[in-house]
Amino acid sequence: MSHSNSSTSSPTLAVVSGPPGTGKTTLAHNVARELGCPAIIRDEIKQGMVLATPDHRSDGDDPLNYRTLDAFFEVLTALLKAGTTVVAEAAYQDKLWKRGLEPLAAFARIRVVRCTTPSAVAQSRIAQRARDSAHRAAHADQELLDAIAAGKFSYDRFTPISLDVPMLTVDTSNGYQPGLKAIEAFLRDSA
Repeated sequence: MSHSNSSTSSPTLAVVSGPPGTGKTTLAHNVARELGCPAIIRDEIKQGMVLATPDHRSDGDDPLNYRTLDAFFEVLTALLKAGTTVVAEAAYQDKLWKRGLEPLAAFARIRVVRCTTPSAVAQSRIAQRARDSAHRAAHADQELLDAIAAGKFSYDRFTPISLDVPMLTVDTSNGYQPGLKAIEAFLRDSA
């Protein structure tokens, strides 16, 4: 029995991107619920790895970052090849992530959602999650706050993905602008 369906179109890869603290994870989960598909969150994959590595200490050259990146793209590839629309969330700075995303265009419609918020709001969110979630220790949030304070990290130097695909910028400062329904419509658009 054949399972092929000639009317099937490519799944959508909804890439939720942006600098730390811009609300990517929350938006990715909300969008996935709206679309009715899985959300694959890079930080959640790493947190799962940390649970299996009790002596893990996050630092500047964290070996789990490489394993996380590999697992993230392997999961995305498997789901997209199976015809599953997916919301994928990570910071996605152009230099580090473009080479992993480009090959996925062979079997998925890629749409990028760029999260933005003023740097003061993002820093406040990072500080809050560092205080409120023990799981965030896997991501060195306090070290990031220290780097911001020392001038070693700047939101102005964050380089977003430069793929030639449809992109939508969403301000996450106070809710979502544009709203969830508009984001969903952008992601469902087959043009």
